[in-house]
Amino acid sequence: MPFPDNPTLALACELISRPSETPNDSGCLDLIQSRLAPLGFSFERIDVGGVCNLWARRGDTAPVLCFAGHTDVVPTGPLDHWDSPPFEPTIRDGMLYGRGAADMKTSLAAFVTAIEEFVSLHPDHQGSIALLLTSDEEGIATHGTVKVVEALAARGERLDYCIVGEPTSVKSLGDMIKNGRRGSLSGTLRVKGQQGHVAYPHLALNPIHALAPALAELTAIRWDEGNEFFPPTTWQVSNIHAGTGANNVIPGECELLFNFRFASVSTAEDLKARTHEILDRHGLQYSLDWHLSGKPFITGRGKLVAGLAGAIRDTQGIETELSTSGGTSDGRFIADICNEVVEFGPVNATIHKLNECVAVDAVAPLSTIYMRTMRTLLTA
Repeated sequence: MPFPDNPTLALACELISRPSETPNDSGCLDLIQSRLAPLGFSFERIDVGGVCNLWARRGDTAPVLCFAGHTDVVPTGPLDHWDSPPFEPTIRDGMLYGRGAADMKTSLAAFVTAIEEFVSLHPDHQGSIALLLTSDEEGIATHGTVKVVEALAARGERLDYCIVGEPTSVKSLGDMIKNGRRGSLSGTLRVKGQQGHVAYPHLALNPIHALAPALAELTAIRWDEGNEFFPPTTWQVSNIHAGTGANNVIPGECELLFNFRFASVSTAEDLKARTHEILDRHGLQYSLDWHLSGKPFITGRGKLVAGLAGAIRDTQGIETELSTSGGTSDGRFIADICNEVVEFGPVNATIHKLNECVAVDAVAPLSTIYMRTMRTLLTA
C-alpha cells in the first residue's frame, strides 16, 4: 500500500511496517530520530541488554514536556487468522489495520508530527520538548524506560510534564485520559505441610486445610477505601496448586499465587506487613516471595491535565474523563522524576488482538491534540 498523504497517517503506516515484536525495535527509533534531527534535537541512545532506548531533547530550560512511548509490539498470533498481514498496514472501511496500530505506533507518529508543526509555528518556544522511547514495554520491561529514568535521575534531570501515548480512549478519541495507575504487588506463597495417606490424616498435615482459614480472611478484608481517583485496593488469587495428582495422598505443600492492585492510599510495605500478620496469626509454616512490579502514581487536576483536556475539548468538542483503570504502564517509572504524568492515545478496543486497528479519521486529530497541549504548556 502506498503511504497516505496525511503526514501522521503516513508515518504511522511506515512504523507499522517494521516488525518490531518485543524487544526488537526494527529501526523505528532511527526513523523517528531522522525526523527530529532537523528540528534541533539532541539524542542519546541508552541501549541495555538488547533493548533500544532513545532520549531526545530540544532545549535546555524548564519546563520540560516529555512524550513517552514504546516501539515494540506484542506477537501477532496466528498469521492466517489476520484479514491482512499484520506488518503490512492496510486501510479498509475507514480503519487502519496492523500490529501496533493502536498500541502504540499511531501515537508515536502523532508525537513526531505534532512536534514538527509546533516547532515550525513556535521555533523559540519556552522550555524544552523531550521524547523517551523504548523497545521494552510489552515484554518484561526491565531494560527499557526504567533504565532511561535511572540515567536521568543519576544526573539530576527532572521532567515537569509527561504524556505517555498509551491507547486510553474507550469509544472515541479523547473520551478518556489516564491520570494515574494502581500499584501491582504479587506474592508467591508456599505453605508447608506433611505428606501422607488420606486414610491416616493424623500422621500428616494437610497444607490446604491449614491455609483455608487464612485464605478466607485474606479474601474478606477491605484493604482500604480508595480515594477520589482510585477504587479500593483489591487482592486476588491467580493460581493455587497442591498434590501429586493422586486422590489418596495428602499433599506436602500448597503454592498460592496472588496479586494486589493497590490505591495510592496504601503502600506495598503496609500490604506486606498485614499479609504476614494474618499468616503468622494462623500459625502457618510458610515462605512468601514478593514482587513489586509497579507503584501507584496519580496526577491531580494541574496544568498538564487542564492543558490536555482543553486540547481535547477544542479538537473533538467533548469533555474527557479522568481514570486510573487498567493495568500498569511505563508511567510508573517516569513518575519517579516527574510530578505530572498522564497517558493519552487512541481507542484501545483492539489492542493485543487479531486485526488490531485505529480509525483513520482519528489519526490527524491525535496529532493536533498533542500539538495544542504543547502550545498551552510551552508558550506564553
